[in-house]
Amino acid sequence: MIKSLRKYALPIGGVAAVLLAYLVNPWNNPTGDLRQAVTVVFWILAIALVIILLVDSRDPDSQYVDVEGPGFTRFLFGNTRAGLFWLPIRLFVGFEFFAAGMGKFNEAAWTDGSGSALLGYWTHAVAIPAAGTGSPAITFEWWRGFLQVLINNNAAPWFSWLVLLGEMAIGLGLLFGALTGFAAFFGLVMNMSFLLSGSASVNPVLFSMGIGLILAWRVAGWYGVDRYLLPRLGTPWSRLGQARPAPTTPTTT
Repeated sequence: MIKSLRKYALPIGGVAAVLLAYLVNPWNNPTGDLRQAVTVVFWILAIALVIILLVDSRDPDSQYVDVEGPGFTRFLFGNTRAGLFWLPIRLFVGFEFFAAGMGKFNEAAWTDGSGSALLGYWTHAVAIPAAGTGSPAITFEWWRGFLQVLINNNAAPWFSWLVLLGEMAIGLGLLFGALTGFAAFFGLVMNMSFLLSGSASVNPVLFSMGIGLILAWRVAGWYGVDRYLLPRLGTPWSRLGQARPAPTTPTTT
């Protein structure tokens, strides 16, 4: 089953790449219904490719490394002593998220149930200035459409709590080094949301650091709760295949 699906990965990925190039190239940029149709097909193929790759990862053969990485990266992302390198980065990102969440928690516009602060932010983000008066905050129409759906459905009151509690939870996870990889991933999602909405601020820095924390998820929380939590939890994907060995802790040498 796995090997039969694997043969479809290359053609699906190739077609998806061609469609994406067709969508984003500046010389023959499709518009209207054609652009929408190509976009839908691209996302269908992209999701199918991700599913095939996830299924393929269950094959024991997929555990063999075809391209050996440099020793420094293996040390940085897989050796517990590298946790000292990730500790200040983790704390910096954690404090930034927690402080942002606490700041919103102390503002009535975020907690009074009206969602006025977030609604104002969304409204400004989706606005398209008149020709010659400036550039819109949002570049991608699909993101503008997503925010417009939230505005039209009065999602700001409950989404405000989702944002501020999410920022506080991400911050606490990183500060205590608990499920560091998951916390950094959701932090990336939040940073990307702000960037797509036209807000730079500290988001590019946090986004870049978050990528590193995700790649170093095994050791980034070594000087924290993950040192004791991860060996007991293991990794969720290690239980998908019965032939896989039990998860082990990173080497300390």
